[in-house]
Amino acid sequence: MKKTIGLFLLACSMFHVQAQESLLETKIKQLTPNTVWVQEKALPLTFPTFHPQGMVKIGNFFFMSSVEVIKSPKNGDTGEGVGHLFKFDSTGTLISKITLGQGSIYHPGGIDFDGKYIWIPVAEYRPNSQSIIYKVDALTLKIEEVIRFNEHIGAIVHDTESNQLLGASWGSRNFYEWKLTTKGINTTTKLVEELRIKNPSFYIDYQDCHYLGKHKMLCSGFQKYTQPNGNVVRLGGFEIVNLVDKRPVFQVPIKLWSPSGLAMTNNPFWAETSKDGLKTYFVPDDDSASTLFIYTTKLK
Repeated sequence: MKKTIGLFLLACSMFHVQAQESLLETKIKQLTPNTVWVQEKALPLTFPTFHPQGMVKIGNFFFMSSVEVIKSPKNGDTGEGVGHLFKFDSTGTLISKITLGQGSIYHPGGIDFDGKYIWIPVAEYRPNSQSIIYKVDALTLKIEEVIRFNEHIGAIVHDTESNQLLGASWGSRNFYEWKLTTKGINTTTKLVEELRIKNPSFYIDYQDCHYLGKHKMLCSGFQKYTQPNGNVVRLGGFEIVNLVDKRPVFQVPIKLWSPSGLAMTNNPFWAETSKDGLKTYFVPDDDSASTLFIYTTKLK
């Protein structure tokens, strides 16, 4: 009898944990380094993509941020470029596009979607610089500037339950958090250094992040490791990060590479549940090589 009660309480406890997670989070946590991925499609994008950065899937359409570099930054110079947000369909055909940024601020980063707005950080193409964070109406593509910040913000997530924004710096080494109000964000209360929170995770740098629910985000990214013989190993992965304490709660390598050798998580990604498990979307390569890779995996 006691054993039966114990099992019942354990089952209730497990149900409670599951209830605190989205189905997507539950599925992501079933991934292992040995997960078998099946490539469902490799769809060439039929428009100039430049250097893709972040991506969200809304219905049957994809929205992807990208930086077009006209003059590369060097020796402290900011360079020149144009920030883009592309909307394309499931055939890889461009539907519409808008430009974002101002002057030396032209490098969009990882993006997030909260059900109405696409959140996009645009920064100078160098660390420790400055950024503008925008929100774009997904239906009308109307652009609204939300905040200017004296730091390079390379990815953004909107925690819709606490109504806070979480920004990650160049290489995701630091986090910054802002409370959204009906009047916007009060940027005068704290200095950049006072808002800075160190990222305790190091094995990958986040490239693109999306809100999961329950104050957690899912990030993808990669890191280059140079061996003593000079060979470079590119390791990609997923991380689920708790937005309350900014610590990872789940980490898994994604052992997928594009034909060019880039980690599949090199830049934009999107993940969603499927009937049998997970369906993921990646655009790791630039310009004419940009291909939307679609992978599936079966999970319990």
